[in-house]
Amino acid sequence: MKDMTKREFDQFRKLIYEHLGISLSDQKVSLLQSRLGKLAKKKGMSNYKELYTYFDESKSPESDIELEDAVTTNVTSFFREPQQWVYLKEYLKTHVETKKERKLRIWSAACSSGEEPYSIAIFLQENLKDFASWDIKILATDISADILKKAMKGRYTEREMDGVPKHIIQRHFNVVKTASTKVFDISATSKNMITFRKFNLVYGNYGMFSNSIDMIFCRNVMIYFDKPVQTQIDTHLAGLLHKNGLLFIGHSESIPPGVGNLKLVKSSVYMKQ
Repeated sequence: MKDMTKREFDQFRKLIYEHLGISLSDQKVSLLQSRLGKLAKKKGMSNYKELYTYFDESKSPESDIELEDAVTTNVTSFFREPQQWVYLKEYLKTHVETKKERKLRIWSAACSSGEEPYSIAIFLQENLKDFASWDIKILATDISADILKKAMKGRYTEREMDGVPKHIIQRHFNVVKTASTKVFDISATSKNMITFRKFNLVYGNYGMFSNSIDMIFCRNVMIYFDKPVQTQIDTHLAGLLHKNGLLFIGHSESIPPGVGNLKLVKSSVYMKQ
């Protein structure tokens, strides 16, 4: 297959922005060419023009899912951003455990293959005082239907478990051994705390959230959006938070002052004022 031309890249970039809200810079030509080239070959197409016509003319949700899966990257791990968990441990003592209503609502807004929401569930079991007495619900969403299927299974390889402490594995995972491999299944307790749903942060209906949220994790996803869309999403997320609720973002991301009445309280951690 020939290299993607500048015109083809611009066409796809416009299509992706209109369908997904994802903004691609000129530096993403090689990435897009590689990803879409593989998809075109899989579909038996010989050039990018055929693939563009397919996406441009298709009106089905399935084609948007294919496009989403092709252009987004699902890279995650258990307990990533260590400093945030240190802060959260103190936050539980100062803001959560003192609540009159023993109810906690959390949203993992770009959950990928599930490591983030399962990390949250495990962390609360390990660190929240009188955990069993709390009503806790974790919503985990992602734009990719395929990656959500993996997340819902809650099964991970030894490589994916790299870095997870042994005592955490012993208490929160069931080890399944075969002749050649070893896999780790998340415990039923953690799995039952989480509801998985597909949600597009750009075009999704934020009105579906009937209750305020205590914590939102939206980490390492804003890199896909331009500044106006980033501000739009941050404003939506802040609007869902309780007063003193937390928004966790990626360590390389930031929120401009004044957006959503959010105040930086720790590196990559914002509190609703």
